[in-house]
Amino acid sequence: MKAISSALPGVMVAGLLAACGTGGAETQTETVVRTVRDPPAMTVPSEPPAGTDTTERPPREPAPRPRPETADLDSFSSPSGNIGCVVTPIAARCDIRERDWAPPPPPPGCELDYGQGLEVPAGGAADLVCAGDTALDPQHRVLSYGDEVEVGLLTCASAEDGVTCRDRETGRGFFIARERYELF
Repeated sequence: MKAISSALPGVMVAGLLAACGTGGAETQTETVVRTVRDPPAMTVPSEPPAGTDTTERPPREPAPRPRPETADLDSFSSPSGNIGCVVTPIAARCDIRERDWAPPPPPPGCELDYGQGLEVPAGGAADLVCAGDTALDPQHRVLSYGDEVEVGLLTCASAEDGVTCRDRETGRGFFIARERYELF
């Protein structure tokens, strides 16, 4: 772990960096304390040197910060209301309310709900979800059977037999339905 430290003249400043682990790891804290002696006294001339511009200037305003771009987002429910999905340029995720299949045991480190849905990250492999939230929302619009949504490279299509989401560039994705799920 890398400690962060800074110092100001005549002041002791501690830099503290705490990292929280996952999977039951203890929180680790490392502290670095550095003492800096007062700098030598500086003499300031009472008058500026000849040829120095002494015109007062207005204070500089900080450069405007760029506004974060709003990410495209689409969310929907299947017509049955059993599947809810959220699609962003980063990932497509669908959760299911009632299912006839059971997910495998959760992977090490997953201490939240596991297997209530599936997700495919843009450019990555699809997998079961380990999360403490849900994509199921009765306020989502209904995506009719035969319709699909596209956000970035991710597409989700609603069909009578379930919902399919995939990355159009890699072809990776998933299918989710009450009867079964599939990762591809």
